[in-house]
Amino acid sequence: MRYNFSLNYSPNFSTPKRSLRQIKFIIIHYTGMKSEIKAIKRLTNVNSKVSSHFFIKKNGEVVLMVPLKYIAWHVGRSKWKNFNLLNKYSVGIEIQNPGHAFKYPAFNKKQILSSIKLCKFLKKELNINKKNILGHSDVSYTRKKDPGEKFPWKLFAKENLSLWHNINKRKLASFRKKIVSKTEKNNFYSNLKKIGYFVDSNSKNKKLLTLAFQRKYRTKLLNGIIDKECLIIAKNLSKT
Repeated sequence: MRYNFSLNYSPNFSTPKRSLRQIKFIIIHYTGMKSEIKAIKRLTNVNSKVSSHFFIKKNGEVVLMVPLKYIAWHVGRSKWKNFNLLNKYSVGIEIQNPGHAFKYPAFNKKQILSSIKLCKFLKKELNINKKNILGHSDVSYTRKKDPGEKFPWKLFAKENLSLWHNINKRKLASFRKKIVSKTEKNNFYSNLKKIGYFVDSNSKNKKLLTLAFQRKYRTKLLNGIIDKECLIIAKNLSKT
């Protein structure tokens, strides 16, 4: 691998080695911890049973914690398309950010630039489809919110690192809070399935799914309620 990483290895990974051809996804997380030092300690502590392949510090430094040929323990219970338990098929990137439990500050410019550079490198090195560069909340929406609504997915899409819609911003905003029918709600969930999301039949989990979708694609209003704006975005994305 031709990349200038710092090294701080974690003992938390599965053996035996995997083929790099198995890797289909990049999953982006925030640490959810106030202290960068404590986050690193947790990810490298054998008793925590959690890790990631990469850690991005507040200063933008990229730390390699688990070599790609091993399975890091970063995503847990997860589903996307026909894949379950995505640790086996993914690269995990943790970005230092205290998250929603601690006022959730914005990611800084150095972190974002490093995230883009790292994802471009991994995408090329591992031949990963941009549609498979995801957030933890995309694949584990009943449990997780990260990397959250302040992660710049639209910027990632401009860098060919994420899926995004091509709808006029002003036109789209005019559909916000517009009520949808039961049939349209079903269409919304059908389109989410086409994108890759797992749709749970539980109504509480459906609201969490809608929130996960909004955190990524409709950040101006996070309420877990399907409106026509959400419907239009999902339909557009399902065709890309």
